[in-house]
Amino acid sequence: MDYRRYYHPGGTYFFTVVTQNRQPLLIRNIDRLRAAFRHGMQRHPFVIDGIVVLPDHLHTLWRLPEDDDNFSIRWMVIKRKFSAGLKDGCVNDSKRRKREKGIWQRRFWEHWIRDQQDWERHLDYIHYNPVKHGYCEQPADWPYSSFHRAVTQGFYQADWGTHMEAIAAFDDMELE
Repeated sequence: MDYRRYYHPGGTYFFTVVTQNRQPLLIRNIDRLRAAFRHGMQRHPFVIDGIVVLPDHLHTLWRLPEDDDNFSIRWMVIKRKFSAGLKDGCVNDSKRRKREKGIWQRRFWEHWIRDQQDWERHLDYIHYNPVKHGYCEQPADWPYSSFHRAVTQGFYQADWGTHMEAIAAFDDMELE
């Protein structure tokens, strides 16, 4: 496969990261995941503008430092820290050679955020995702997201996402 990632110093990116075979490990190990993010942010700083964690995947918006474009190293550090100490998943010879534990899908999906409208649309997608998957009735009900922080910052009303117009906004966004 000839896939090339777009690296932009100081860029803002949307990511989707999924567990191997969609294992429901993330909520079950939420403290481990939070520690992995803290560890990654200490080693390679970045800012999280928005995040949602579901049992088998997460979506997040990051801002990288002005002189840095290496989001891949950040994901490597976070994934390894989270996986350390967990029982190995399905590991074949190829994964073993690459020191993978079968916890995460090898790749992640990234999208470079182009402008404010693009940022807002992806932030909305992040916060509406637990409703989309049927985990809750409204974004405010999901405890594993940055939605409440975004309400405090004035990006949303507390009841955002409870009306049908919110659902229609995501009909053409398939990011996982």
